[in-house]
Amino acid sequence: MSDLVFYTNPMSRGRIIRWMLEEVGQPYETRILTWESGATKSPEFLAINPMGKVPAIVHGGAVVTESAAICAYLADAFPQANLAPAPGSRDRGPYYRWLFFGAGPVEQMASFAALKLEVPEDQRMMVGFGCAADVLNTLEGALKGREFLVGDSFTAADLYIGAHLGWGMGFGTIEKRPVFEDYVARLDARPAAVRAAQIDDALIPQPQPAE
Repeated sequence: MSDLVFYTNPMSRGRIIRWMLEEVGQPYETRILTWESGATKSPEFLAINPMGKVPAIVHGGAVVTESAAICAYLADAFPQANLAPAPGSRDRGPYYRWLFFGAGPVEQMASFAALKLEVPEDQRMMVGFGCAADVLNTLEGALKGREFLVGDSFTAADLYIGAHLGWGMGFGTIEKRPVFEDYVARLDARPAAVRAAQIDDALIPQPQPAE
């Protein structure tokens, strides 16, 4: 049994963490929780995450929830995977910036778009992302002419931002732009990303043929 346990559902944000775990390359145990069975609201899982939401990990007794936090934790817990700039380096600040830009403005913007909620211009200061145009223009400016968000190598910030861009463009909650599409295509071609997608796709229940 692994000391790294991953709680997920293949149709959730757990796909981000599956990708991260495949990038880390360490053994882990997967526990699939289905909403239909009520597993995410069971006393056993609520003891891990009182929110009753996946993903979550337990590593050597340490519980971590929230996708961006899990990515940051795994990058630090397994530094040999080179998924984060070294502590104290000048790239550490921008790394945190973009990782949590994804967890904050990008996530919030996409959620508002999915719910078809418009923020009046005079109330934009009340929401963390302001407006979609500002979020997308900021992200496009950070990616234009660059292969990665920070330095010259792939980090957990790329993984998290790339996963949200791919998901959002696929479901129409994030505007498609050439810079975003090129970036996501490069990240999706990573061997760990391919493995993770194959694992999760195989776990999605298939419709049963009508009799």
